[in-house]
Amino acid sequence: MIPAAFEYTKPSTVDEAVQALADGGEDAKVLAGGQSLIPMLRLRLAAPTLLVDLGGLGELRGVRDDGDALVIGAMTRYADLLRDPLVRDHAPLLAQATATVADRQVRHLGTIGGSLAEADPAGDLPSVAVALDVSFEVVGPDGWRTISAADFFVDFLTTALGDGEMLAALRVPKQDGWGTHYEKFNRVAQAWSIVGVAVAVRRENGTIAEARVGLTNMGNRPVRARAVEEALTGAPATVDAVSSAAARAAEGADPPADVWASAEYRSHLATVLTRRAVVAAGGIHAS
Repeated sequence: MIPAAFEYTKPSTVDEAVQALADGGEDAKVLAGGQSLIPMLRLRLAAPTLLVDLGGLGELRGVRDDGDALVIGAMTRYADLLRDPLVRDHAPLLAQATATVADRQVRHLGTIGGSLAEADPAGDLPSVAVALDVSFEVVGPDGWRTISAADFFVDFLTTALGDGEMLAALRVPKQDGWGTHYEKFNRVAQAWSIVGVAVAVRRENGTIAEARVGLTNMGNRPVRARAVEEALTGAPATVDAVSSAAARAAEGADPPADVWASAEYRSHLATVLTRRAVVAAGGIHAS
């Protein structure tokens, strides 16, 4: 299909982009990578009157070291994340999840900010952001503010971004000394996750000192598996202990039921994939 008519602008600065969004009002839409938005426009599932293309904002691209965290521009493409040595060394979980996104074509055009701002609970990166306590730098008509990942994702395809605001960057705490793994199950290659699990664990003297677990597609927004984290913290780094903790993966979640999977099946998958991800992240072997 052909999209409904809309106006188009490509600002060259963040200030110009904010002004364009303010002028466009509630019917203005940001174009980041466009890998989700363009199909929605063609199907007329979205019909903005103004499209604000952020492709010209080089200041919103790239990764920089900022002490205990990495600051990543919202317009940084997936492929650039995968090649970046800072991401590889200090945020491996982000790299692992990004490597599973769609296919190479999408990863060369899609952006991390576009994915996170879309807030699709079946997307791979929101669960990583929640698990790692990522914070988001947002800019709008009233200036800059910071939103935690826990508060950013409000509901299905809904974020805490206000009128005229856009995601500019994210601050990712470094995972030095942590083991990480992203495990997902999808029906065919390149499809959305039926369920995904993002895990970071820190081992100490044969035990799991800390654990962080985020779930993909187990609710109307990414889910932090707190029950699993609590069960893992202080537990021996053994397969039996991990299996016991993973059995609590669906606690507090509200998995959807659709044509691809029932809620019960998703809960089962969450348990199985959490066990696999924790075992892999912690380098745990059967005794």
